[in-house]
Amino acid sequence: MLNNKLLELAASFRSSPGSPATQTMSVARRVRGALRQPDKPGFVSAFCQTNCGDVSPNVLGAYCTDTGLPCDFNHSTCGGKNELCYGRGPGYPDEFESTRIIGERQFRKAVDLFEKASEQLKGEVDYRHTYIDFSQLEVTLTKVGGGSEVVKTCPAAMGFAFAAGTTDGPGAFDFKQGDDQGNPFWRLVRDVLKTPDKKQVDCQHPKPILLDTGEMKQPYDWAPSVLPIQILRIGQFVILSVPGEFTTMSGRRLRNAVKTVLTRSGNGEFGSNTHVVIAGLTNTYSQYVATLEEYQVQRYEGASTLYGPHTLSAYIQEFQKLATALIKGQPVEAGMPPPDLLQKQISLLTPVIMDSTPAGENFGDVSSDVPANSTFKRGSTVTIVFWSACPRNDLLTEGTFALVEMLQGKDTWTPMYDDDDFCLRFKWSRPSKLSPQSKATIEWIIPSSSSPGVYRIRHFGASKGLMGSIRHFTGSSSAFVVA
Repeated sequence: MLNNKLLELAASFRSSPGSPATQTMSVARRVRGALRQPDKPGFVSAFCQTNCGDVSPNVLGAYCTDTGLPCDFNHSTCGGKNELCYGRGPGYPDEFESTRIIGERQFRKAVDLFEKASEQLKGEVDYRHTYIDFSQLEVTLTKVGGGSEVVKTCPAAMGFAFAAGTTDGPGAFDFKQGDDQGNPFWRLVRDVLKTPDKKQVDCQHPKPILLDTGEMKQPYDWAPSVLPIQILRIGQFVILSVPGEFTTMSGRRLRNAVKTVLTRSGNGEFGSNTHVVIAGLTNTYSQYVATLEEYQVQRYEGASTLYGPHTLSAYIQEFQKLATALIKGQPVEAGMPPPDLLQKQISLLTPVIMDSTPAGENFGDVSSDVPANSTFKRGSTVTIVFWSACPRNDLLTEGTFALVEMLQGKDTWTPMYDDDDFCLRFKWSRPSKLSPQSKATIEWIIPSSSSPGVYRIRHFGASKGLMGSIRHFTGSSSAFVVA
């Protein structure tokens, strides 16, 4: 069956007749109608991360917030500082609009692929899974001109450019991308935690080590060393489950290497129509995987490639082994799984101590309401402010923080939009960082397709008392008219 979220997303793109959003809904209705026909095969969809390590929704480029000029290309800095360099999405400066545009583009492509799909998967369903210690894995490389050499991966480490962040989210202080040297001050800070030995420094070269995470063990390992890798087969469709973020080129090389093993096996089951895809961030997380060339440059992705310059080659080697075993129907060693640290986890996230409201106010009360007997036109924005509490008290999974209801009849309020809809925005804030008081601002940008009538906006949340008890609350705005 078609993923319900796909259809829900289609329903969220409400607009006027003939608009692209309405056409999208029409496509979704046709998809749904086709699926209801008993003679049609079923369909299962999945939206997976693939090789996403250097992919960004900020497609307009990166600019300095102080000057408006493009950032330094090699280091993503502005006047030598990374904090001012930010990427711009297609809806700049409105990040909500950028999110909507990117989401709709992905949805439209998914529908396009669905409607044009013609190839049927045929063949066996099979898999191979193993655990590999990537901290000191021997990797055999083929030399240019012939011959081979054996190299090793390294215990995990993060480079200086890791702390610089990216243009999607810059870091702080004086770190910058493209740094293959480091600086003396931060080396001293690093050495307080753990000084990497010469063997580790040489292994990770040219990455200057900021955090020697693979050799930091208190209160438990700071980085994983044993990783799960897995290959799944559904006929001629092959999925590579990887526990990290591969860059575009890393993913391409891994897919090509595995496809070569499959198509040259000679067993006739895999031909030119073999499809190999990557499912990223699977089963655990081990940061990024850059190519050898990207690693030399030491931008954020290279600095976050944990196991040294040969990390990608290690993945390719081990996935080729899994692919060979899959073709030959041979088992693989399960490997030693990593330790279960679930009961030892610590969190550096400051907990919610308590929530409160001013004297005479209750959670869910309106702080700023619509004017009495107010009327709004389509396209205008209705803004309501409620006394609220920290959303972390209850994320309201499968629920909503905000709801727009329409009056039906004399006293029946019918839900029309919730915080899944791009037209309804929920913004939470505190007057100050140390204050237990907070507010929720709910903005409804009235869609052009909204029916005239009487509406109200509701807010849902949960507050935490001084003794730790959680209590849910609701609030409602005054009624208003949409003309």
